[in-house]
Amino acid sequence: MWGGRFSGGPSAVMTEINASIGFDKRLWKQDIAGSKAHAAMVAKQGILTEADNAAIQSGLDQVAAEIEAGKLVENPALEDIHMHVEARLAELIGEPAKRLHVARSRNDQVATDFKLWVRDAIDQTDAALAALQAALVKRAEEHAETVMPGFTHLQVAQPVTLGHHLMAYYEMIRRDRGRFADCRKRLNESPLGAAALAGTSFPTDRFNTAAALGFDRPTANSLDSVSDRDFALEALAAAGMTGLHLSRFAEEIIIWASQPYKFISLPDAFSTGSSIMPQKRNPDAAELVRAKAGHLLGNFQRLAVVMKGLPLAYSKDMQEDKVPVFEAFDTLGLCLAATTGMVETLVFNAEPMRNAAASGFSTATDLADWLVRAAGVPFRDAHHITGNAVKLAEGKGVMLHELTLDELKAIDSRITDDVYSVLTVEASVASRTSYGGTAPVQVKGQIEAAKKDLGL
Repeated sequence: MWGGRFSGGPSAVMTEINASIGFDKRLWKQDIAGSKAHAAMVAKQGILTEADNAAIQSGLDQVAAEIEAGKLVENPALEDIHMHVEARLAELIGEPAKRLHVARSRNDQVATDFKLWVRDAIDQTDAALAALQAALVKRAEEHAETVMPGFTHLQVAQPVTLGHHLMAYYEMIRRDRGRFADCRKRLNESPLGAAALAGTSFPTDRFNTAAALGFDRPTANSLDSVSDRDFALEALAAAGMTGLHLSRFAEEIIIWASQPYKFISLPDAFSTGSSIMPQKRNPDAAELVRAKAGHLLGNFQRLAVVMKGLPLAYSKDMQEDKVPVFEAFDTLGLCLAATTGMVETLVFNAEPMRNAAASGFSTATDLADWLVRAAGVPFRDAHHITGNAVKLAEGKGVMLHELTLDELKAIDSRITDDVYSVLTVEASVASRTSYGGTAPVQVKGQIEAAKKDLGL
């Protein structure tokens, strides 16, 4: 279709390296939608006859039905999905198919198709992210008062609730959805009609095709239109961030499922066994989510390296833009499905969680806060007094609340028996009533707000 300038055909190696039909065939729906919108517009503008437009529209519908039925015959000589569709259209309707490509180029055609595909992928991803949020909210509501240890440096720090912990991931996913929404908003400008790089001399109406394809407006600069892949990079960056969050949660599932913790029991559906150790229940789904985050982060780098040195406007390097994007959204969809499934089916073991929350002198900060609040002690002094109490309890092999009042008074005479009201993990958790805190009343408020946002 582009061979008029050439006296000989490409070598077998050139044909193979040049062909993208093996992966860009996934753009067929977007390609046909773009072609239908373009044909309708050029007919409306009098560039194409209505008879030719009618033949093209009908023929494209037939091509779509054939591809939907799995009848696409791949031919590397036709290079990509765009030429496959056009070639099949020519076989079906003849001469009118040759007029379809007036006032456009493969450069703006592929940019349009790819934007449409990424936009669809973002919409599907947003739905999957919302499903994960709903699962997190449901489990958080079940465990708004279930006490567990909060960690820093993977050391027991302060008691929190499991509901509060799960809602932390809800917040991460909320930001992920925001990043995808921002990306979608920025990409929603139509390159169609920018042609090869300079626009066209035909009297086209780019606002017409932009509206027909659901774009907010046409792109404003023809050079940028065909060379821009920011939308793909932004989508990959958002996917990478989401994968990072899923990996962090997967890591916690792996830790919580281990025998020293026993915070959770893994469901059969998301576990595997060992070929030699019959007692094993391995958190393989979580481990694979953790590993696949590396693919998601790497795919951004793959495309960034392709794009980093390209002059305006289009270069064939940009054919390599699709594989990392396709792979990223495939991987992300699988990871989201696995994570949502795990959230929905994990069994949380409240007693080991509560016992762990009570270890490591996790209510030490509550003692220091009590000294400030009830005895008027400056916080730095309260911190020092509490450190002495922890040292004494550690030496005696007891918990803070197991120290006698006399022992505590020997450390500081201002301590009264009222201090015991803050030294249990339940009291500690209940006291954290600041906005966004772990107190059940706060957690339940955040859950209600999340349910409202999700329409639950």
